[in-house]
Amino acid sequence: MNKYVKYGLIGVVVIGILAAVVYFLKQNSTPVELYKTETAERKDIVNKVIVTGKVIPEDEINIKPQISGIIDKIMLEEGVRVESGDLIAVIKVVPNEQSLNQAAGRVRNAELALNNAKLEYDRNKTLFDKGVISNQDYNNLKLTYEQAMQELKNAQADYQIIRKGSAGGSSSANTNIRATVSGTILEIPVKEGDQVIQSNNFNEGTTIATIADMSKMIFEGEVDEAEVGKLSVGMPLEISLGALEEQKFDAKLKFIAPKGVEEEGAVQFKIEGDLDVKASDSTSYVRAGYSANASIVLEEKKDILAIKEALLQFDKDTEKPYVEVQTGENEFERRDLELGVSDGIDVEIVSGIDEDDKIKVWNKLEKRSDEN
Repeated sequence: MNKYVKYGLIGVVVIGILAAVVYFLKQNSTPVELYKTETAERKDIVNKVIVTGKVIPEDEINIKPQISGIIDKIMLEEGVRVESGDLIAVIKVVPNEQSLNQAAGRVRNAELALNNAKLEYDRNKTLFDKGVISNQDYNNLKLTYEQAMQELKNAQADYQIIRKGSAGGSSSANTNIRATVSGTILEIPVKEGDQVIQSNNFNEGTTIATIADMSKMIFEGEVDEAEVGKLSVGMPLEISLGALEEQKFDAKLKFIAPKGVEEEGAVQFKIEGDLDVKASDSTSYVRAGYSANASIVLEEKKDILAIKEALLQFDKDTEKPYVEVQTGENEFERRDLELGVSDGIDVEIVSGIDEDDKIKVWNKLEKRSDEN
């Protein structure tokens, strides 16, 4: 009996060894890891560029004084709607003492010259009436007298302008600062008591108020040189404002700068688009200076065959795109592709693969389930 038990135990051991060998051979004949696969899908692809910028009025008018002085009163506040001719501020004239003295001296000299001319004129008029002097001499004396009167008027007018700001005695013509256009007051950078300088050929003058028509707004942004060649005037824009996140505004591209500006190593081109504010919700008030993003659609295709750009591989020599398609268990073959429009995530497949092809995810491995 012991003999049969002994042979039985030996048989069990042999069978166990053979089973273990078969198991390890089977395990080694199957790859430990397989690549994941994906398939192409039909979808819509929109290639667009996002431009950051801001919304500003199309035209801003700076109101400047016609005479130097000190702000006496400010009649309106920022944000108020004004019509052309509305009074914004009043300036009090503070004349320069030296200029005032010179003007006063000119008036005195003109008075003396007029008195002397009048004496000559009156004396010679009597002689002319008696026929003592000729008509030409009389006319010359009369002309001198009239010129002296005009010189006095001019000197008095200059004196009044320097002293009060107006030649008419009332300074309202120059000291009352009025709106030159209709619109909204965006800014009043001065306050009562500030000194202001008149606008002339040698000085821009002090800005008392800035007025703009808030119904005519534009988007202003900058586009990188890599994208500007794809833009053209008239293209539609979709504007989103940081302050009005739930609302979109339509716009049209109206200007592309012919010259770029280098900023931090990249060349940027300024663009402008007319914003359609009237077509928007009337309860939303678009303020000047809002930060904004403009979405510009460069190309759009619907219901096309596409794959993720992450599935693409590129030939080292030709830089042509290709993918690897599964032909068997853990077996793949190369397929060269012709690509179309891309949105940076998905890319159109013009030719090279079909919808049923399983594409190798070349940078992602999947462990077999029978390994666990």
